[in-house]
This record gives sequence, C-alpha cells and structure tokens, in this order.
Amino acid sequence: MSGPLGIQGALTLGVAALLLGLTGCSLPDAGPPAPGPLPPASPSAPAPPSADPSPPPSGTTPGTVRPPAPGTPSAARDCAELVSRLSLQERVGQLLMVAVASTGLTPEQASAVRETAAGSVLLLGNTTAGSDSVRNVVVAVRRAALSPERIEVMLAADQEGGLVQRLRGDGFDEIPAAIDQRELDDATLARQAAIWGGQLTRAGINADLAPVADVVPPELVGVNQPIGRLRRGYGPSPRVVAAKVRAFITGMDEAGVATAVKHFPGLGRVRGNTDTTSGVVDRVTTRSDPTLRGFRAAVEAGVDMVMVSSATYARIDPDRRAVFSPIVLDQMLRRDLGFTGVVISDDLAATALADVPAGRRAGRFFAAGGDLAIVGDLAEARTMAAALHDRAADDPDFAARVDASVTRVLTLKQRRGLVGC
Repeated sequence: MSGPLGIQGALTLGVAALLLGLTGCSLPDAGPPAPGPLPPASPSAPAPPSADPSPPPSGTTPGTVRPPAPGTPSAARDCAELVSRLSLQERVGQLLMVAVASTGLTPEQASAVRETAAGSVLLLGNTTAGSDSVRNVVVAVRRAALSPERIEVMLAADQEGGLVQRLRGDGFDEIPAAIDQRELDDATLARQAAIWGGQLTRAGINADLAPVADVVPPELVGVNQPIGRLRRGYGPSPRVVAAKVRAFITGMDEAGVATAVKHFPGLGRVRGNTDTTSGVVDRVTTRSDPTLRGFRAAVEAGVDMVMVSSATYARIDPDRRAVFSPIVLDQMLRRDLGFTGVVISDDLAATALADVPAGRRAGRFFAAGGDLAIVGDLAEARTMAAALHDRAADDPDFAARVDASVTRVLTLKQRRGLVGC
C-alpha cells in the first residue's frame, strides 16, 4: 500500500475506523484505539511460545535467513519446483496479502484468511497494546492460515514512523516521522532501523511496508495529501531521499525484516490520496525522472518489494493507472531499474480503483506484471481469489504468469526464513 494504505473497503467487519491508514497513502487514524482484550486461545491450542510464534520450516530460522538476494537465479530455481507441487488454489493464495485487525483476529477474518489460502497477512489499524499483544495476533493468524508444503504465512505491518506507525506500546519504540529521520546521519539511521526491525521480529512480524521514497517538492508539501502533509517523506532532495531509503532498508535487513519501498513511480507531485480519492493524476513525472533516484537506491540496496502506486502518470502511461500498467511494472521496474524481487500493489480495495470490478482489478494487476496484491476488504479478497483461480484455470498464459509471481514470492519467503525451497 502506498504509505498508510488507507483502505476503503471496511474489512467487512465493521472496523471502518481502522481503515484510514493501511500501508500507504491514507489519512492516519484520528488516534490509536484503546487496547482491546486479546482473543482467547483455542482450548486445544498450546500457549503462545515466547520465541517465534510458529515453528520455522525445516532448516530455517525466521528473521535470520537473508541470502540469497531477491530474485537471484539460484533462489528462483530452488523455489520453482516447489511451486509445481502446489494446487492452483494454493498458488493463488500466495499472491494475496489480506488485511486483518492488529488488535485481534475475529472469526470472520480467520475464515477469510483460510478460505483465500492467503500467503501473506497485513495487520491493519493502530494498536497501543504492545509487542505481546501483537504476538498473540500473529499466533492466531498462523493457526488460521493454510501452510502448504510448510510455507509459512508472511506477516506485515506498516511501521514507517510518525503518524504512520501501526504497532505501539511495550516492546515498540516510538519511531520518528521520515522527515525527522532525515536529520540522522545514514549510519545512525541504519542502526536505528535495525533496532526497530528487531522489535518487529520479536513480535513475529516478517515485513515492514516501508520506507517511503516519494519526493515532495517544497511548494507542494502543504497540499500533497498522501506524503507531504503527513510528514512521511525524507524531503525534497532525490539525493537525500536515496541515502535515507538505503539506510532504512539496510537496517531492517540486518534485523531480518523484509521491506517494501513505496509508492513507485512516486506520489510526491499529486494532491489527492489514492486511498480516499479517485482520479489522482501526476502530470509531471517521466520515465527517467530524477525523483526515481530513491527507488533505484532501494533496488541497489536489495529491497524485497516495490509497492506500486494507484495513481495515473500522464507522461508515462496516460491510459492506465500505474498498478495496471505494463510500462510501469515491466518496462520501468524490471528493465530500467533491474528489479527482480516482488512487485506489490497498494491496496486494491482503495477508492482510486473502485470503478473497476474487484475480480478484474486483480487480473489486470497480475497481467501487467504484479506479484503480490494487498486487499483490505475481506469480501473483495474472496472475490479476487476466485477470479484469479478461474482465469488461471482457463488461460495457460495467465497461469504461467501466476507461477512466475508465486516463484518470486516464495523466493522472498525463502530469503526471510519462511520456507525451505
């Protein structure tokens, strides 16, 4: 999701208050909700462990396994054979990151995670209950999720800092906003990010949907709703943004946490927030724009995922939103920047995409070259899973696209100790 993933589709559970701020661009919650009671453990289930919330795949240790780098040929070869053993339902599930409440997994959310065979889960909304509470939610998610071939579910959170820090309380430092992180020298920022990443790891979180590489010109800071007004960017200098993005990724990687740089090819020059507004258009950014420097630095630093914006870029592909554009996903990301990792969407349930039926949204994203779809609405997640399954069953070319994306997702998971390919 772009920045605080301001998801529109109310998680189908009446948790609309949580939706103003998923992983990317939405407005932050008015304030963190009061800590709620933890969901009771299943009577037959063991108490949550004090180390990792679930046993790692054979031969791996979550949070410590990093090589090989994303997309290396050897890693891809290792995981391709595993993909061939998965059912089509299991393959499609690996392409979905379904959002659930960070304050506790409800029965309906647990059911959606299992029914979609979701391979990744995003903890959505603010909590101040602390690390132990988050770990309990992680344990509940892992119990609910399918784990074919001992492929563990990847747990993600939106921990940029400042207004966009979803997990707070005991065990989590208060992370400064990116505009304040900018004041740290690069080495210090990397050390701090390693500390923040270690806190995520201890809570059972595998991926941080950060950092933000969007460059906001000084004259737009006050009107740029997704980044500037929320103090989510590292400033107006592409050179400084690149340095800070690299430092943040380096520190998180040291802690064993995957990262997702966002929101390619940049939301710094728009006014509207794609999480809450339709028709958001950037009329300035070009395919070789200097503001892409932060994304290039992220790729060079070994970032696991690149999150794609849901805005339209008039000087790149005026007829398609970036998340549906092969020019953006394939030509710019894969060819121009040489990125071989996972291309992740911003929330596919956001307002910017609501004019396209849910099933078609997912199909267009993957057909354009996407790998992992964030879905903040449970009903739409079910619809998308069914639509992707049916299309792959009927279209061999699309099925091959699915297999390629699942291979990239499993390669990421292998790197982060969530599967032994």
